[in-house]
Formats: sequence, structure tokens, C-alpha cells
Amino acid sequence: MTDLSLYRNIGIFAHVDAGKTTTTERILKLTGRIHRAGDTHDGSATTDFMEQESERGITIQSAAVTCFWKGHRFNVIDTPGHVDFTVEVYRSLKVLDGGIGVFCGSGGVEPQSETNWRYANDSEVSRIIFVNKLDRMGADFFRVTDQVKNVLAANPLIMVLPIGREDEFTGVVDLLTRKAYVWDASGDPEAYTVGDVPADMVDDVEMYREQLVETAVEMDDDLMMAYMEGEEPSIEDIKRCVRLGTRDLKFFPTYCGSAFKNKGMQLVLDAVVDYLPAPTEVEPQDLTDEEGNPTGQKAIVDPKEPLRALAFKIMDDRFGALTFVRIYSGELRKGDTVLNSFTGKTERIGRMCEMHADQRTELDFAQAGDIIAVVGMKNVQTGHTLCDPKHPCTLEAMVFPEPVISIAVQPKDKSMVDKMGIAIGKMVAEDPTFQVETDEDSGETILKGMGELHLDIKVDILKRTYGVELIVGQPQVAYRETITKAIEDSYTHKKQSGGSGQYGKIDYRIRPAEPGTGFAFKSTVVGGNVPKEFWPAVEKGFRLMMNEGPLAGFPVLDVEVELFDGSYHAVDSSAIAFEIAAKGAFRQSMPKAGAQLLEPVMKVDVFTPEDNVGDVIGDLNRRRGMIKDQEAGATGVRVKADVPLSEMFGYIGHLRTITSGRGQFSMEFSHYMPCPANVSEKVIAETKARKEAAK
Repeated sequence: MTDLSLYRNIGIFAHVDAGKTTTTERILKLTGRIHRAGDTHDGSATTDFMEQESERGITIQSAAVTCFWKGHRFNVIDTPGHVDFTVEVYRSLKVLDGGIGVFCGSGGVEPQSETNWRYANDSEVSRIIFVNKLDRMGADFFRVTDQVKNVLAANPLIMVLPIGREDEFTGVVDLLTRKAYVWDASGDPEAYTVGDVPADMVDDVEMYREQLVETAVEMDDDLMMAYMEGEEPSIEDIKRCVRLGTRDLKFFPTYCGSAFKNKGMQLVLDAVVDYLPAPTEVEPQDLTDEEGNPTGQKAIVDPKEPLRALAFKIMDDRFGALTFVRIYSGELRKGDTVLNSFTGKTERIGRMCEMHADQRTELDFAQAGDIIAVVGMKNVQTGHTLCDPKHPCTLEAMVFPEPVISIAVQPKDKSMVDKMGIAIGKMVAEDPTFQVETDEDSGETILKGMGELHLDIKVDILKRTYGVELIVGQPQVAYRETITKAIEDSYTHKKQSGGSGQYGKIDYRIRPAEPGTGFAFKSTVVGGNVPKEFWPAVEKGFRLMMNEGPLAGFPVLDVEVELFDGSYHAVDSSAIAFEIAAKGAFRQSMPKAGAQLLEPVMKVDVFTPEDNVGDVIGDLNRRRGMIKDQEAGATGVRVKADVPLSEMFGYIGHLRTITSGRGQFSMEFSHYMPCPANVSEKVIAETKARKEAAK
């Protein structure tokens, strides 16, 4: 059994280009996991092992690595910074106990760091802050700490001060010990000297140290009283208080350096050990029932408790399907049988391994606090709970945003259809925000995702990893049709062709139903004019026709049909005759009932800096949006609106232009609304033209 107090499960997250991956590389180099630190600049980073990541210099999927520092075991997850991949950050934060928020010394607090910070607040993850790239032009440590206060509404606790600025940045002063760490120009992370504080910094060091001690002792009333009476607390006491405050999210210990030039990283690793919580010190995860309601029980982190683990990521690599699992309680051994509480099925644990990006070390045993990968699990998906079959339970599930954009694709080579299906199936299992469906009308495969970059990367992965080249169509909207007038009508189906004929006559009313009710059928026939056994056939005939409306062939919503009279023939009437009569009646009557096109309306939530609110609202109005609400927050304004989906294509690019890259938005389906006449005419004409072309 290992001592859980020596574990640290941490994530590294930040805005695009703040230097998360380079920071991870330096941690691996310092902890002896790799001998030569790679770089995103030349595509050699350990955790960015996908071709698409090396090429674009961005992180797309979170990668997990394990390393050791001063007797402590770190499970580190490097996460993406791009808005289209925030699901990777969200699901990583869900299973971590602490994090390092990396900010660029010159860029400061950028939009994606705001989103990630908000996610970390929601997941209540303790963090330390690392201000990176202090050797760059325009880098300013104190400006960034001010932004953390003002933009993120967080409290940075300054633990070190930088020595020198921009090109002259040579090291840092540790405020607790009053020692200066100075690196030479060789770029070797171990090449540093520890000396006294430079003479020109003594006053600043004393001022910031006093602030540090005052903030820390507020966590302990006895220490605070002693400090106010003039007693200086010991370094151990200060560290204990900083650890408490960090765990309770009262403040965030703040460090600085340059990951690329290998300066200041050791102090960050020491801070992970000193201040970030061990798995046992974090508020335990809630257990829920099958519907997702809390049961009041918690998953206590303890190897002696029954097994409870969360599958937080599925990945397909050259060795087969990997399921990343965070074990909250109990132990897991090779050959164990575990229950997946979502499917109710059991699975046997075959191979387990510790991941080092795309390398692996086989394991026979893992326990509470570990993050491991299990090879070859059959029916486990992201967010599923694995538990002891004798003690079934469900951990709080992950909630993923719905995809907002869809494209139609087909393979360039028709023989690739099956290969494409298998590849997309694997990709859907890996990424819960990527979905696929087949359009019944055109038979096209529709891919849905979080944004244009997201789908662009997926198409690229299909081409490179699976060898399937696609023809990609224009983004599409799912319209519907309905009626606006009630009508009464009659239809007779009669067919004589030697032998027994077909006969069925129905009298019916068609009327608009309440929005959201779909299709409803009732029969008020009296006196046996249409025998009871034929009523289901009439209903079936109408229901089958609802899939294709009279205007442009979109499915029909919210219609009520009432059968009130008719007649039958003792010999020639049959169920099939009445079903055909109902189909003919639909074709005859629907065009007379004031058919109307409906369009999907999205609930849009836009996050914008205060300076751009006017522009954002004006732009949403131009997109036929209805503004519902505005809320001012610490870091900007949230505008909530209902906007037709057809007006939202390409919106993210436009929003970033208006807000100089700081705006973000999310949207989900809300309801269907009648289309304005001009939009309706255009859609009907385009749909008919597309169908003609498909023939």
C-alpha cells in the first residue's frame, strides 16, 4: 500500500499559447521522466503526440503522464486551450484534485483562461498560478496578477518576485525563505545558484513578504493573535496556513518564470508538493442514484472502502481501446470483475497500465487516488461509474454540451463506406461532444460538433489516421412543417380489378395541435360506419405520412386528426384499403390546411467584455435574435437570447472579431418557431433544388 498523502493529481490548463505543454515538458525533464525536453515549436512535445497537434502546435486532447518529485507521485494531465476542445478540460478537471493555471507574462488573462478558470471554480479544484514567459517582450508579472484579481475575481497570493525584466529576467526571489534563485544563460534547469536578495529588491521583498504572512495567518486564529502581538510565525506554520487557504480556494499561490528557458520551475514543483491537496484532503465526490439525484453519500478516498471509479476518457491508440479511469476508493487488481452501474453489466479487468503520453507501463494493482488506463473494456463510455458488484453506486455524472453545428459527409471512394462507419464509431466513443446520425431523406451521414475547428480536425483525423477521404457538404439546419387552419374533408379509396376489390371511405377533421405535442389521432365514429378494427389502419396511414410534409418534405409536427364518419363494404373493405385511404386523405387535405415551415430556435448564451455589449446585442438583433436577459459578472457580461439556428453559422468567428477574441458563446436547442415568409420561400426553393440534384 502506498501513502496517499504522497499523491498529487494535477492538471495544467490555460489559454492557447500560454505555454502549458512546454511547462509539462519541463516538469517531465526535471522529474527525470524524459532526458531531452521536447517543444511545441518543433513538434516534438511528449504530450502532443497526435500528428494534428505537432503540425498546428496546439493541444487537441488531454494527455496523462506520471512522474515523481521529492518522494511524491504526480499524475499530470496536460489539457487543450482551444474553445472547441473545452470538453477535454472539463472532464480532466472533474477527476483532478489540484491544478496549475498557466498565464502568459505578456498576454495575461485571456478568454479561454477565463472559461477554464470558471470550470475549475465549478469543480472546486485548488490551483496554483504560474505566470510564464517572463523573458518575453512586454512581460509584466504585476500586471498579470492585477488581471487575475480584476478579470477572474480571484485572489493571487504572491510567493516569489521576478529578478530582472524581459531579456534580463534571470531568476526569482522566494519570499518565504528570502533567498534568490538565479539561473545562468546555459538553459540547463539545474544550473542555478541560491544567494541573497539583490540589494535593489530588499524593500519590495519585505513589503510582499509581509502581505503574504498577513494573508496566510488569517487561516489560523491563534497564529493571527500571536502575529498581531509581534510574534513572527515559523516557515512551517506559514506553509500550513497557505496549504489550508489553497485547499479552501481562499487564495491561489502565485509563481513566475520561463518554462521555455527552464527558469523557476523547481519552485512550482515544490509548491505542488507543499500546497496542492492530496486525494484524501479533497471534498469527496457525491454519489447519485440512477436519475442523477444526490443520495447524500460520498465516495471517500480510502483503499479500504468498496471500489468506486470514474471512466473520464476513452482513447483509441495503436495498442487498442484505452479507458482512462480515476479510482476514488478501493483497489483494482488485474483479473477483477467490476460492475458498470450505467449499463448494469460487469466487465473483467484485463490489462492495466500507467500512461506516459503514448507510452505505457503495465500494472498489476492500482488503488484509491490513482489515475490509470485499462485496456480493452467493451461497453464503458465517458462518465460511466465502475464499482464493486456487491456495492453498486453511481458517481456524479458528467454533463456535456450539445453539438451546435453539423455537416454532411460522404466518402470520396464508395468502397470506403464501411471503413468510415467503423472509424466514426471509434471517434464518437472518444469524444462525447462529437455525434453522428444518418439523414433518412438523403441517406447522407451527418457529423455534429462544437465548432468549425472541431469538425475540421475530425475530418482530418478520418483522413490521416483511418485513411478515409471525405467530401464535406455545407452546414445544414433541421426544419419542420406544421398547419395553421382546421379543415373537414372526405376521401374515398375504391379499386376494382376482377376478384375482390378495395374499398374505404373516411370523413375526418385535421386541426393544428398545441406546440410540442407531435401527432395525435382520435376516432369519434358511431354506429359502426367504420368498424373498430379499421381505426388503427387509418391512424397508421396518417402517421406514416407525417414524415414528409407538403411544402418541402420536412417532417410534420403538432397536428391532430379526428376520424368522425365514413363507410365500408362487407367484402371489399380491409385494413390495407383504409390505410391507403388515410394516405390519400393526407395528400389531399394538408396543402389546404395552411401549411407552414418551422425553424429550430437556439438558446444562445454569449459571454462578452463590457466594452462590446452594444455591438454583440446589435449583431444578435440583425440575426433575428430575441434578447432575453443580461447579467453583469466579475469578468464581463452574459447576454442570453433566442436566435434561429440558420443565422448562427460562422458566428464564433464573427464574435471573436467583434470582441477582439475575448467573446465566447454556447448554444443549445430550445424550440421550433414559424419561419418568416421570405426565409420560408428561400428554404423551400433550395430544398427542392437539392432534391432534384440528388435524383
